[in-house]
Amino acid sequence: MTAVMKQDATIGFVGNPNSGKTTLFNAFSGANLKVANWPGVTVEKVEGMMKFKNQRYKLVDLPGTYSLTSYTMEEQVARNYILSDDVDVIIDVVDASSLERNLYLTLQLLELGKPVVVALNMMDIVEKRGLEIDMHRLPEMLGVPVIPVSARKRKGLGVLMHAAHHHINAKHPDKLIHGHDYTSAKDSKHAHEHHRDYTMVYSDKIEDKIDLIIDELRKKYPEIRNYRWHALKLLERDQEITARYPVDLPAVIDRSYESDIINEKYDFISEIMNEVIMNRAEREASTDKVDAVLTNKYWSIPIFLGIIGVVFFLTFFVGDFFKAYFEIAISWLGKAAASGLMSAGASPGLIALITDGIIAGVGSILTFLPNIFMLFLALAFLEDSGYMSRVAYVMDGIMGHLGLSGRAFIPMILGFGCTVPAIMASRALETKKDRFRVMLITPFMSCSARLTVYILFSEMFFPQHAMLAAYSLYLIGFAMALLVAFIIHLFDKEETEHQLLIELPEYKAPSARTVLIYVGEKVKDYLSKAGTIIFIASIVMWFIMNFGLHGYTQDVSLSIGAQIGKAIVPFFRPLGLGYWQLALALIAGISAKEVVVSSTAVLYGVSNINAAAGMSTLAGLLGASGFTALNAYCLMIFCLLYVPCAATLAVIKRESESWKWTGFVALFQISVAWVVTFAVYHIGTLFI
Repeated sequence: MTAVMKQDATIGFVGNPNSGKTTLFNAFSGANLKVANWPGVTVEKVEGMMKFKNQRYKLVDLPGTYSLTSYTMEEQVARNYILSDDVDVIIDVVDASSLERNLYLTLQLLELGKPVVVALNMMDIVEKRGLEIDMHRLPEMLGVPVIPVSARKRKGLGVLMHAAHHHINAKHPDKLIHGHDYTSAKDSKHAHEHHRDYTMVYSDKIEDKIDLIIDELRKKYPEIRNYRWHALKLLERDQEITARYPVDLPAVIDRSYESDIINEKYDFISEIMNEVIMNRAEREASTDKVDAVLTNKYWSIPIFLGIIGVVFFLTFFVGDFFKAYFEIAISWLGKAAASGLMSAGASPGLIALITDGIIAGVGSILTFLPNIFMLFLALAFLEDSGYMSRVAYVMDGIMGHLGLSGRAFIPMILGFGCTVPAIMASRALETKKDRFRVMLITPFMSCSARLTVYILFSEMFFPQHAMLAAYSLYLIGFAMALLVAFIIHLFDKEETEHQLLIELPEYKAPSARTVLIYVGEKVKDYLSKAGTIIFIASIVMWFIMNFGLHGYTQDVSLSIGAQIGKAIVPFFRPLGLGYWQLALALIAGISAKEVVVSSTAVLYGVSNINAAAGMSTLAGLLGASGFTALNAYCLMIFCLLYVPCAATLAVIKRESESWKWTGFVALFQISVAWVVTFAVYHIGTLFI
């Protein structure tokens, strides 16, 4: 029977991050998209339109979320929208290769009382792992349609939309076949046989409390549509629902039952997994053996530090091998450009601008591309293998002592790549206080842009121990982030309970396609920055170094740049950085940390700064002015800790919605950088 429908119906696409939800949404909506922010929050809102069987459908891509507990902005947006009258049917996009993690959100969606259709995505990955999913048993246990699809290959889309079209008026799950004779269970004394009506049924203790709360809600709030869900939220002491629908049942809601409800949900998920997944035991056994080592109480953190050390080994030694060829290419390009321009009769100023400004500045960054490529390649392998989720699990105990959950470590890990997405990842944290803390400490994590500074100065002044010098800076940044979090926690008297719910997926060989897409995007971003921010910065830096108050000058000491640099030297002199060229380069680095290297190349007039000859020339110029290995290490520490790049500050402003907080972060970072660098320099002078 065809369902009776409104002329325009709305379908909400819900799913975990990286479940393929947005890919599936795009497959249906095509290019007919409308992008905005949800009212009052920075979470993106994407809408589309399509027709199916002469009906118009409004499609809404809800934020990726792991649950609907209403802690994070994504959870609040998704939950409030589903509870509203705006959505008619939910398509729950489930990653079949991570079924256990995804089913937690599915059970929460089913309790909201709206029609749900499960889109089982990424079945090809399940097959590659040698597993099978019983497609008859799974919908029996969930009580809703389960449609296998491939968002990437656009398979199963018609069947999925057909199921959504016919399921749109379903208010209760289909016939549930759990496989247990609950009516004759001797240990159950509950008054109602809920297993016929609900997918998720709790223990008698919880169910009895739910029934008592429902009776009270019916009396006080007859307008409520889903009494069972509201009763559960009251048992969990959900702040929003408790404030909106208070009930006076102290004997029933005598504490928060959130942990009990979560645990019972996962017990049922485990039951589902055992019944619908074939060949699961063998896969889990091998994963458990590896986890016995990698998540060991004593060895997990040393192993993590060792793995990061291997990442640096690859970044330096393998990256430097290929970097040599880039240096040759940049050197050839500079000479060819100079020769060509001279033959064309170009003016000396134009030749200098192109060779000493643009090619020297941008080229100095491009030569680091092999190192950056190796860094992101290694991080992509760790992420896709399933190891990075273990790191968050391992760090949960440490982060708990700092007043944060292990989930807070995820943005910090992302900070090794780029601080911008790391700050955006703070949305996944439960409270605004936690999000602000993470925004404050995450910029201390060494992003890939800072790596360019570390490579240049460590290879010049610590040639035999360059990798260790750079590695130490990553550890210092990590330690500083934890120290700041700990100090904040000492002054924060408010106790906050954090519970980390995270799936530890099976280990798998990283997908070449996934890794290449990840690395390709990062390299593209790096090249884009080289072609825009660094390109412009190199030109600006060349102009302020070659123009003074009276126009073009070949005397650098009369240039605008020299005057600016000398004016700010007093700030940097106590740190062992009283060199106006380096001071100016550090200020320019606020636009992007790579600009520190490109500006140094322009300011010292070194055309191929990363080549052996270029580094020797720069080291000679610095050494002649008294710049030593200690000064170089202080420069790297200051670059590690001082003001994050302009893009990061912009994201902090957007996520915090506060200019005051953004300004405080910038001032705090530069204050910490100054104090720490001052201490390192003056302690170092006692021993050197």
